[in-house]
Amino acid sequence: MNKRKKVANKKHRKNKNRLKELKRISLKLKKDTKKITTPKTEIKETPKKEPVKKAATKKEPAKKAVTKKKPVKKAATKKEPAKKAVTKKKPATKK
Repeated sequence: MNKRKKVANKKHRKNKNRLKELKRISLKLKKDTKKITTPKTEIKETPKKEPVKKAATKKEPAKKAVTKKKPVKKAATKKEPAKKAVTKKKPATKK
């Protein structure tokens, strides 16, 4: 199990490194583009409206309908009477 994990980690690591290298190369080849900046205009302050607070109402928990389960009846199984081991009596010997 440990050997399998090591092999899997090795493959994942190689793949990560390959992708990092590709990304680095593509960023190198990318032309430098200058971002167009817009001059900042003065922002007018607008009066903030205070939100209207609603009265807190407490919700009652929903009542669940009570369902009664019928008792499960087990099928009656007939048990055979236990067989007693038959012991043979030795005939009485006369002396």
